[in-house]
Amino acid sequence: MNHKDTLQRFIFDGAPVRGATVRLDDAWQAVLSRRAYPAPVRDVLGQMMAASALLAANLKFDGTLVMQIQGKGPLRLAVVESNSDRTLRATAKWDEVPSQVTSPRELFGEHAQFVITLDPRQGEPWQGIVALEGYSIGAMLENYMQRSEQLDTRLILASDAGAAAGLLLQRLPDGHGDAEGWQHVKVLADTLSSQELLELPGTEVLHRLYHDEALRLFDAEPMAFACNCSHTRVGDMLKMLGGEEVAHVILEQGSVEITCDFCNQNYVFDHDDVTELFGADVVGAVKAAGDGDVRH
Repeated sequence: MNHKDTLQRFIFDGAPVRGATVRLDDAWQAVLSRRAYPAPVRDVLGQMMAASALLAANLKFDGTLVMQIQGKGPLRLAVVESNSDRTLRATAKWDEVPSQVTSPRELFGEHAQFVITLDPRQGEPWQGIVALEGYSIGAMLENYMQRSEQLDTRLILASDAGAAAGLLLQRLPDGHGDAEGWQHVKVLADTLSSQELLELPGTEVLHRLYHDEALRLFDAEPMAFACNCSHTRVGDMLKMLGGEEVAHVILEQGSVEITCDFCNQNYVFDHDDVTELFGADVVGAVKAAGDGDVRH
C-alpha cells in the first residue's frame, strides 16, 4: 500500500497504551508550496501539523481541532487545523528570524500561549489555554495534555523540507493490560530517531519498536491538505464587519481584497458584490450621506 500521507492508529493488548503514527508528505508539501518559511519556522509548523493529526485521531467528534501558539518572539503565530475527515491546513506569521534562534521557546518568546480549540459542527466549541512548558513541540503538548486532560502522553515529532511525522502514545485507565507496560512502551519509543520517523512508513516504525509486543493495528487512514475557505465564507466575514465599514473600503480602494492565510486564495469584492451581499446599495448610501470621503 502507499504509506505516504497516512495515519495509523493502534492499541496494545498487554499494556494500558493506545497510540497513532502519522506521516505527511504531499499534505505537508501543499503547505510549504504556499510560503517560503524560514527553516526553524517550517520545522515547528510541520511538527504542529503532525501533532494535530495525532491528537485528533483519538477524538470521537465531527468537527475541527485547532492548534495555535501565539507569542511575541520572531514567530508570532502558528496555526494548524485538523478536521475529522482527516484533512489539514496550516499557516504561520513571523518576523525576521535570527540565525541563532532555533528552539520553539526562543521562536515564540516569553509569555507565549498554547491554545487548543475543539470546534464541533454541532454544539459549542471548547478551548484550553496554557503557557508554554518545555523546549520542544512534543514536550509542550505532553505538558498541555497532563495539565488540561490529566492524560499521560508521549509525543515524538519530526519535520524537515520533505515530510512531517510523529508518534503518539497515551496511557489508558488502569484495568487494560499490565500497569507497568506504560513505562516499558515509553522507553522503547525513546529509542526512535528523527531520521527513522521521517524516512520509515508508520507500520515499519511500529515493527521496529514493538515487534515483540501484542499490538493491534486499526485500518490505516489517508491524510490530505484541504482549505475550506470560499467566496461565501469571506462574504459572511464581511457581513460581520457591517455594511458601513465595507462601504468605506470600497470608496477608498475601489474593492475589498482578502487573501486566505492558509492557501493564498485571493477574493475580491467590488461595488456590485457588496450590494448583493448586503441586499442594498450600502456604498451608494454612505456616499450620498456625505460620509464617503477618504478617511485619514
